[in-house]
Amino acid sequence: MRRPRILVIGAGLAGTATALRLLQFARMPLEIVLLERRAEYRYAGVAYHRDGNPWGHVFNIQAGRMSAFREDVDDFVHWANNEADRRQWPEPWTDFEFVEHGPAPRRIYHDYLADRMTEARREAYPDVDLVEAEGEAIDLTVSDHHVEVTIRDANGTDAERTSTLITDHVVLATGLEPKWPAFAVDVLAHEAFIQHPYSTEGVHRLLTVPPQANVVIVGTVLSAYDSAALLLRQGHTGTIHLVSRSGTTPRAYPEHHQHGVVQLPVPARLLEPYRNRDDFLARLRTEWEAACATVRADHPEIDPMVVSERVAKAWEPHLPMIIDRIPTDELRRLLDDYSTRIAAFRVGAVRYTTAIVEQVMAAENGPVEIVIGRVERVEPAGSERLAVTVAAPTTTRVITADLVVCNFGRETDYTQVDSPLWKNLLAKDLVTPHRRTGRGIEVDDRGTPLRPDGEPVTLLSAIGVMREGDEIVRNGRAGAFAFNLAAIKNHSIVVAAHLLARLELDSDDAARRAVAERRRALAADASTRPELEEAVSLEVRRLATRSRDERRRLDERLEAHLLSMDSRRASRPDGTHGRLTRAAVNQAAVERLTDISVTPRQLRRRLRIVTDEDAEIS
Repeated sequence: MRRPRILVIGAGLAGTATALRLLQFARMPLEIVLLERRAEYRYAGVAYHRDGNPWGHVFNIQAGRMSAFREDVDDFVHWANNEADRRQWPEPWTDFEFVEHGPAPRRIYHDYLADRMTEARREAYPDVDLVEAEGEAIDLTVSDHHVEVTIRDANGTDAERTSTLITDHVVLATGLEPKWPAFAVDVLAHEAFIQHPYSTEGVHRLLTVPPQANVVIVGTVLSAYDSAALLLRQGHTGTIHLVSRSGTTPRAYPEHHQHGVVQLPVPARLLEPYRNRDDFLARLRTEWEAACATVRADHPEIDPMVVSERVAKAWEPHLPMIIDRIPTDELRRLLDDYSTRIAAFRVGAVRYTTAIVEQVMAAENGPVEIVIGRVERVEPAGSERLAVTVAAPTTTRVITADLVVCNFGRETDYTQVDSPLWKNLLAKDLVTPHRRTGRGIEVDDRGTPLRPDGEPVTLLSAIGVMREGDEIVRNGRAGAFAFNLAAIKNHSIVVAAHLLARLELDSDDAARRAVAERRRALAADASTRPELEEAVSLEVRRLATRSRDERRRLDERLEAHLLSMDSRRASRPDGTHGRLTRAAVNQAAVERLTDISVTPRQLRRRLRIVTDEDAEIS
């Protein structure tokens, strides 16, 4: 009898995080296949692969928030300072001491994830293995008990050569999907147009453009700043035009900034019935200003630069109720018009990225200009140059450029994604575009895709950016979702634990209801609450432990504890009762590990997995 197999499609950040958790959590034999169509994206994806990230490209957020493990907040910084192989690193990074609030180059994240994958494979239980596969999944056929996956050859020798893989479950972790720049359809192949600035070719062209060149960058937020900073660090003197509809620019974190969460009351006026956009925005502005004033008054220790972030985070638990009152068409328009500004409120950037751009913008006759308006078209202008037409509310301007960099973002509407896999998933009703927001797909609380009639496709799971719409309406995460590491960390925990529970229970909807009922019964019985609390605590520590020997010890303690619990109560002779109890305990532990109402460091203290370093910081 073959062991169960889980296929993860996509080996970027989301897929890698899920594979790590599967290796870490699995207690029974399991084969995990991690499929990637582009070798350079394995353990990196678009955001972190080496060739698309020169050493000057640093994480947008602080290094201390880049751990792959939410319950081990210092892991990335510890790795960078103590484990990373720096022999090929250039100055100033060779002897750089990484700190929680400081910068770190994006390109080293590949090495970090690769090292953590090596560790996870070494520390996995016997017969729990990872298989690294190359190829592009282009179609799925889902039956009652397995999924047949059609994979196109990735070697480049025969684009139409395909193979078939049978698997028990598929995790969709396909990452960012590029957005088609309709305004530039006539110049996509032009030498002066960069459609993908994080590609190997895109970075090369940015690095080799003449220093006096006139450059237009479509976008004004973090990815645009990456391109502008790259040019400025190599001595660019020509004008750099940053163009966007809102003119929103990134907010820099203050030095020594630490992530935090404050508690604020429900913005009551936003719970009133939705009347129209002007009325809603007026109420929003009033509540926002009041909330910011409250944070400034009650928390004078919070730097003014991060007050907006604290308010945005504090409002997230209330946003689902607020969003529920907004009509669908209007909600979509609001997200389209304000998502960039929401993202700027919600997440800042390290000064390493913003300082060089802000410095030249502040200088008289500096080379960086913010242009507010919508890019209508980009077309050839002769002499190998391009003409960029920008429409503002009252004027239209044409900028002649030697280079145009398209930081146009990603495609959020999956009906427009140019991918054979997603086209087939939609055609077969295996996924449904998110109804309320039009962003991503419909999923349940475990990340299971839903068919148009609402039926879950139980042999599929989704993780990462395709869950943006669900995160907005379910958890109030309304900004900066493209590289939202925090969401991906939680997705990976929930999906991995859910899949393994399904395999262990051979579960269906009936089993899931039985687990839920078992959990309610345990929680309702006052005599079992202390025992249940101890069981959940043990399971939290087991899930958070990366050492196989320590996991085994915790596993044995938990099994003995659960056996003691069930021995004092009537249990079914086939052991089903015990398995349901274990599944119920696992669910409760997963909920605690993914609690977004606190910071990761606060979570460690709450879960009693505090280290000496945590104690010093607190």
